[in-house]
Amino acid sequence: MTFLPKWLTFLKGKEVVIANAIIAILTIGGQQLFSFFTFSCPCHVGQNLIYGLAFLGVPALILLVIGYALNNQTWRLVTGKRSPLLAESTWNQLLQCKLTCFVLCSITGRALVAPVTWLAVTLINGSYYVCAVSEYVSGYYYGDIPNATISERQRILAAFPCSQLVPPELSRARDEVILLLRYQSQVAGWLLIAVVVITVFLSYCLASCFSPLSFLHFRYWTSYVRNEQELFDEATDQHSKLYAMKHVKKFFGFVPGNENINEIRIPSLREWQAISGLAFLKLVDEEHYDYSLLHDWALKDSADRKYLKLDEDP
Repeated sequence: MTFLPKWLTFLKGKEVVIANAIIAILTIGGQQLFSFFTFSCPCHVGQNLIYGLAFLGVPALILLVIGYALNNQTWRLVTGKRSPLLAESTWNQLLQCKLTCFVLCSITGRALVAPVTWLAVTLINGSYYVCAVSEYVSGYYYGDIPNATISERQRILAAFPCSQLVPPELSRARDEVILLLRYQSQVAGWLLIAVVVITVFLSYCLASCFSPLSFLHFRYWTSYVRNEQELFDEATDQHSKLYAMKHVKKFFGFVPGNENINEIRIPSLREWQAISGLAFLKLVDEEHYDYSLLHDWALKDSADRKYLKLDEDP
């Protein structure tokens, strides 16, 4: 019974690491399924490179964009304006610029987990790289063919990823070329992993060295920020629910969930039209907004219309 709480204590505060690990595992599984069901090298001069690089780069780019989009810090960075509490001074502008760069680096680091995993796994697998680079291998590996032009040699090399298109006399040369290209691809994949791991480790070391907080103080700050966000989210949900309930009650005449309802309000056609349609965030004054059409109606209308007693016939 004490084993589980110890593990929970160990994992608490490591949500980022766990999330990155889950993203990496899902990316690996997705890459394997993606390769199995969709990848088929065209084995044609000029098309292999485009096809292989597309399978290497395009999914990685899509995963990078998704990583940026799913990070809440991205929207904090690009939404709204700078706090008016900060005085317009060179020092504050410099601090704001440093903070923006730090947050942007943090967002980028999180967003790169999936695309880097995709690139590393595909390079270690080697199929995409073999398809893309096969036609550029030196002719030494299959020997000179009498009366063969350069274009014919490229055509032969481009067909190497597809064993059924290779003449029997070149099968051994094909195997040697495929082994060479897989070796190059796997070395590149492991080098990419090594560079990323070392870069991440050095980044954490530098961040810790320049941090003004001690180790325990930093752990406390991390715990505080996490708890503050959780409590803020709960308060936001409850506050918005109570605020919306006030406007809904004004429109319908009762509070949802209340069992002791004696009367209900009958909205007029004009009021139904007033809260229907599309709505955008509307600026009321320098400090406040209207969040919806119902919100706008509730702030402007006196709502002294017809009420219906529930114990009476309509």
